Amino acid sequence: MSGTAFICATCGTQHAPSAAPPAACLICEDPRQWVPAAGQAWTTMEALARRHAIGWREVAPGLLGLGVFPDFAIGQRALLVRTPAGNVLWDCVALLDPATVTLVKALGGLTAIAISHPHFYTSMVDWARAFDCPVLLHADDRRWVMRPDPAIRFWEGETHDVLPGITLHRLGGHFAGGTILHRAEGAGAILTGDIASVAPDRKHVSFMWSFPNWVPLPAAEVTRMGARLDALAFDAIYGGWWDRVMATGGKAAMRASVARYVAAVTGPAPLAP
Repeated sequence: MSGTAFICATCGTQHAPSAAPPAACLICEDPRQWVPAAGQAWTTMEALARRHAIGWREVAPGLLGLGVFPDFAIGQRALLVRTPAGNVLWDCVALLDPATVTLVKALGGLTAIAISHPHFYTSMVDWARAFDCPVLLHADDRRWVMRPDPAIRFWEGETHDVLPGITLHRLGGHFAGGTILHRAEGAGAILTGDIASVAPDRKHVSFMWSFPNWVPLPAAEVTRMGARLDALAFDAIYGGWWDRVMATGGKAAMRASVARYVAAVTGPAPLAP
């Protein structure tokens, strides 16, 4: 299709090519997100590249972080998971520039892109085309794909094996198809985006239906999510932003966080300081 694949400046979601910017961004109009008071604004990959660049940082052995600088949209960073069997891009960012394409190809390219939930879909189609790889999304979130493409592969059920030692788990919560990535290497790690969001104190995780609009999840849903997480072997938790990393002690922190959350939302009184 001819036209421009416009990118929402608020959430970073790239939309299907069109002659003019879309009338609205359905991701932002959903009550889990927001539309700015000044109204919806749009940009393009070319315009984004003139003002921003992708920066890299080693987060852990075999785990490279990449994010847009200065921050764009909701400011998340993605993670390049490196394994002997291939590389997986976990979550995605709106910008893709030539330097990043060169660097990723020099590191072995991508076997797959896997994304936790629709707020991080961003420019996934451009990334998939650049590296000739599939984008793995849970089928429960199919309706939130704003730019359909043959590269997008929907998986169903509760787990999906990507590579040896790399497995996707549907956790739900924030979105019906909310997904985390489990990395079995060493003591194990989970990459969670904000499906199980690492708190600023880096000692807890939390769970919300909408983070920007402060809408919590029911206690029963968080209890279910906690049980799914407890069944996995992991020590580290990597959230969706640069400083949201729990390098060790993640399993115990997750258990304590689930208990604290349930106590907070079920009462009978606020948590004691």
